[in-house]
Amino acid sequence: MAVITGTGQVRPGAGAPPMTRARAETTVDTGTARTHPPVRLGQQIIILLGAIVIYFGVRHLTEGSVTTAVANAARVVDLEAALGLHHEQWLQDTFASSSRVSTVFNWIYIWGHWPVIAVTLIWLARRHPVIYLRTRNAMILSGAIGMVIFATFPVAPPRLAPMGMVDTVTVSSHAYRVLQPPMFTNQYAAVPSLHVGWDLLMGIAIAVAARRLWVKVLGVAMPVAMTLAVVLTANHYIVDAVAGAALTTSCWFAVRWWTRRRELQRQLAGT
Repeated sequence: MAVITGTGQVRPGAGAPPMTRARAETTVDTGTARTHPPVRLGQQIIILLGAIVIYFGVRHLTEGSVTTAVANAARVVDLEAALGLHHEQWLQDTFASSSRVSTVFNWIYIWGHWPVIAVTLIWLARRHPVIYLRTRNAMILSGAIGMVIFATFPVAPPRLAPMGMVDTVTVSSHAYRVLQPPMFTNQYAAVPSLHVGWDLLMGIAIAVAARRLWVKVLGVAMPVAMTLAVVLTANHYIVDAVAGAALTTSCWFAVRWWTRRRELQRQLAGT
C-alpha cells in the first residue's frame, strides 16, 4: 500500500521526536529529495506503465456510438453557446489558418503531452519525491474518473462533429499515430480534456517544485499552450479544456488533503 499511496516515502526517520499537528502537516507538504530518499524509479515506471495500459485499454473498449457521440457534442455546443464560449471555429479560422501556425500547434498537441509528462515525472521522482507522489496519484485518480465519464458521456470532438472544422493533426502529421496507435484510441473521449488536465498537473508540480523562475514560468505556460492547441487543432471544445482543468486540479487538492490526513493520523498515533 505504501508503494501506491506514497505515505511510506514521507515519514520522518525512525526515532524522530513526536511532532505537533502543525509540524506534521508541514513535513508532508515540504518534503524534498534532500530530506527524503528518492522513490524507486524502476518500481514507479512499472506502476505508471500498468496504469497507462489500463487507461488506454478501457478507454478504447468504452468508445460510444457515433450517433450518441454526435448528439452529445450538440449538447456541449448548446452549453457553450449559452455561456458565450462557442468560438472554436472562429479561433481556428483566425489563428490557425496558416499552415506554419497550425504545424506549431500540432507539435504542441503531439509532443507537449506524453513526452512532457514522462520527463516531468522522472524529474520529480528523482528530485522531488513528495511532489511526484502527489502528482502521480492525482493523475491516476483523474484518469479513473475520466474513464467513467468517457464511457457514460461519449462526445464527438469538433473534428468529428458537423462544425466544418479541420482536423489539422491528421491532415498534417503522422507522428500522433506513433505516440498513440489507433487501437488504443477512443475517438469520442472529448470530455474532459486530459490533454489539458494532465499538462496542468505537470505545470502545477513544476511551479511548486522548481527553484528557478524561468522553470516556474515554463510550468505555467505549458497548460496554456496545450489549451490553445487542443482547441485550434479541433480536438476539443473550450468546455472540454475547462472540465479537464477542473477535474485534475480537484484531484491534486484531494490527494494533498488525503495524504496530509493519513500522515497526521500516523503521527498522532505515534505520540
